[in-house]
Amino acid sequence: MAELGKTLMVIGGVILLVGVFFTLGGKIPWLGRLPGDILIQRDNFSFSFPLATCLLISALLSLLLFLLRR
Repeated sequence: MAELGKTLMVIGGVILLVGVFFTLGGKIPWLGRLPGDILIQRDNFSFSFPLATCLLISALLSLLLFLLRR
């Protein structure tokens, strides 16, 4: 039962972090504008793929989960 409780706390913490990220994500000026992010703008078309931002967030989440598992 203790393992289930720990798992639920970790899941709750992840949901909390995602909520904070969505709430404050638009207020971070460099988020989505890192070198390596792809932005194509034409007359009636705009395409954005934040590749470097996705890699940075993935690395940070991997580090966080690695530290939580220890």
